[in-house]
Amino acid sequence: MEYTGSQYIGEFVDGRMEGDAEYILPTETKYIGEMKDGMFHGQGTLYFPNGSRFDAVWEKGLVVKGTYTFSDGLQYDTENWHYCDSYDRRFYTEICYGLKPAGISQLTNMDPPRKIPPGCYDCGDGFYNPNTRIVKDYNYRFLRNADDDEHEWIVRTCRKGWDETMGPEPKS
Repeated sequence: MEYTGSQYIGEFVDGRMEGDAEYILPTETKYIGEMKDGMFHGQGTLYFPNGSRFDAVWEKGLVVKGTYTFSDGLQYDTENWHYCDSYDRRFYTEICYGLKPAGISQLTNMDPPRKIPPGCYDCGDGFYNPNTRIVKDYNYRFLRNADDDEHEWIVRTCRKGWDETMGPEPKS
């Protein structure tokens, strides 16, 4: 654990993590549940720093069956998912509380959206600085270095922290 930055609170059997336990990753994602032979095994929940969670049954470290719940309580449903799909692009908050008046955009499910630092992108779990290629969480703590694929995806798809003129430049 000292090498990975993780923390384990629980029992050991023959030097392996075993039984009911709590495992905290360096990203502050926390697993609370059963362990066997050093792996997630049995009933357990991953709690994410953004308030979402993943309740699952695990077998030898792999998910057998699970349910993801967003921080606002919306539960992901693989069969009947009616939120922001190819037919209905509204955010969950728009479905619950209605659309904004014409001319007022809702940019994210969070309303008002997070303020993005200048020159950065909001990549879903934090802010990305393309100059340093570092992703920091929303409390500005280091999360990871972005590889080339992630950099390209963020720059192509994520919300920017600056305005850009679209279309022809206005005349002065």
